[in-house]
Amino acid sequence: MYLLIPAAGSGRRMGSNRNKLLLEVRSRPIIAWTLLAAQASRYISWIGIISQPIDWQEFQEIIADLQLNKPVELIKGGSTRQESVYNGLQALPATAEQVLIHDGARCLATPNLLDRCAEAIHNCPGLIAAVPVKDTIKVVDENGIIQSTPDRRQLWAAQTPQGFDVKLLKQCHAEGIRQAWEVTDDAALFEKCGYQVRIVEGEETNLKVTTPQDLAIAEFILRTRLGEE
Repeated sequence: MYLLIPAAGSGRRMGSNRNKLLLEVRSRPIIAWTLLAAQASRYISWIGIISQPIDWQEFQEIIADLQLNKPVELIKGGSTRQESVYNGLQALPATAEQVLIHDGARCLATPNLLDRCAEAIHNCPGLIAAVPVKDTIKVVDENGIIQSTPDRRQLWAAQTPQGFDVKLLKQCHAEGIRQAWEVTDDAALFEKCGYQVRIVEGEETNLKVTTPQDLAIAEFILRTRLGEE
């Protein structure tokens, strides 16, 4: 299975002036934990990291330090996540029929989640990891007035990995460029093109590390997993 990791995130909300994936959690860069999960996956056989060339030297040093035994390719990112994933798709080996896309900032995803998504994508054109929403959600207007309350039983919070048939996803990205669509994840492109996207149960701990608070939570979760006091 081929894995693309969008990894061009800025550290603006983290209060940093560098790529947030180079910040450390439990004495390793955030991206290192993502790569270790991919390394431990039974099905991932190739990894593409989509990022800006300014970070490549540091990424190469991290890859060398981890001594990964799976091929890792650095791919030039775009100005948006959508552009970056498009570039990643073009860089996939010709043999790639399915692909998983996993945000580098979701460094707490387990190898088991990656494997479950890798297995499921063989039986559907598209999927996303997601978890049921626990909170009651309110739809509000521009004045902050509640307009409706959706049925919570039908609401899921999207995560990554997201998995797709490579040929179909390339077609969806091409259509997105033609129509000038701007989306925040690849599942939205699939949906706009009329393809079905299946839910695979995600993990409550699979949070996206975006703020200093997220970093503190990630520290706690990793410490607990590693059996540290």
